[in-house]
Amino acid sequence: MAGHSKWATTKHKKAALDAKRGKLFARLVKNIEVAARTGGGDPAGNPTLYDAIQKAKKNSVPGDNIDRAVKRGSGAEAGGADWETIMYEGYGPGGVAFLVECLTDNRNRAASDVRVAFSRNGGSLADPGSVAYLFTRKGLIEIPKSDEVDEDTVMMAVLDAGAEEITDEGEKLQVVCEATDLIAVRSALQENGIDYDSAEAGFVPSTEVELDLEGVKKVLRMIDALEDSDDVQNIFTNFTASDEVRAQLEEEE
Repeated sequence: MAGHSKWATTKHKKAALDAKRGKLFARLVKNIEVAARTGGGDPAGNPTLYDAIQKAKKNSVPGDNIDRAVKRGSGAEAGGADWETIMYEGYGPGGVAFLVECLTDNRNRAASDVRVAFSRNGGSLADPGSVAYLFTRKGLIEIPKSDEVDEDTVMMAVLDAGAEEITDEGEKLQVVCEATDLIAVRSALQENGIDYDSAEAGFVPSTEVELDLEGVKKVLRMIDALEDSDDVQNIFTNFTASDEVRAQLEEEE
């Protein structure tokens, strides 16, 4: 996530485009459907579903879409697809490690989309396990910054709940914890009246590759190509860049 999440502001501008917004909605709705199928349709008894709904609401997914996804997933309404999670591993430009999580009802289509995105953008797919060891599964919570909510406020709220690290991502703060502590940390925020945008398990790199401006552009192009696939759900990388490079990129946007 380091690297990827730091570009949230840059990606947000692109996400404002209608096509990107439609794809984002589809991903969030798919998350809800899978969560409801796995743990039942009651958010009160299914924390994964609760967080999937929370993230969808924060991204302005219409309530009707959310309700229908819950019903499809829980079996209360027909039409749910048989989604399967597949993780692809590979390297992008500059030797950047990629984990690409797909949620698909067509394994062949997903594999083809990912392979094409890698090969056309200077990347290469790798064998299972050959890249994953560079990442650790963690709980990741994103919190919008405000005058009332800063690093110290969040630290006081979540320290005893199992939070390991709080990073400043520009417009947001990111709390990192063990994936098993995610619910406890999220609950601590709620108890302290701190709003959050998303709480979910993800992958954090153990080592990072620093890129120059051209390298970052190439990696972002590859991320865009991967995100064009309806089957791609999440992308985790281990690239980072200096504040100077980030500023240059923002100027060119």
